[in-house]
Amino acid sequence: MAPTMEGKGVGLEGKGVGLESVERELQLVAFRLAKETYGIDIAAINEIIRPQEVTHVPRSTEDLEGIINLRGKIVPIVNLRRRLGLPETEGEGVGSEEVQKQRSALASSRRVIVVNYDGSLVGLEVDSVVGVLRLSETLIEKPAEMVESVDSEFVLGVGKHQNELIILLNVEAVLKPSDAAERA
Repeated sequence: MAPTMEGKGVGLEGKGVGLESVERELQLVAFRLAKETYGIDIAAINEIIRPQEVTHVPRSTEDLEGIINLRGKIVPIVNLRRRLGLPETEGEGVGSEEVQKQRSALASSRRVIVVNYDGSLVGLEVDSVVGVLRLSETLIEKPAEMVESVDSEFVLGVGKHQNELIILLNVEAVLKPSDAAERA
């Protein structure tokens, strides 16, 4: 998270602007995964693309869909649902025709958010992109204050926007290889 401005002289005194009136905002790209809304800081995002056919990589981790060629650059595509341990599909207990309609609608709205990570590009496959949001830092709570069972390494905080909660992801932590993946 960005450092706060508390206790720091930012040189605005005497210019008609009090420190109390300076409210920092985060600009996020909001997206949906498993019926929940998540957000990533827009500064980490390179672009958003439609899913492309991937080349599967033998003996790769379960959450790596494969790789694509994006304008001459090889970009690994990570299934963010799997990486976060979310269910693959919704609709258990629903008739097969209804499940097929849901899967078809989901497939047409899927997007790949291409982020900068450790000097490379990585694609994150998501269900859909909601849009760009501005969220005041005052509307964001730390995950430990919200729910203790949330893996606080992956979650920067939980923001409130209109009547919806937005889970702010720590892209660095989400994409960092796990110990099990490094041993394989």
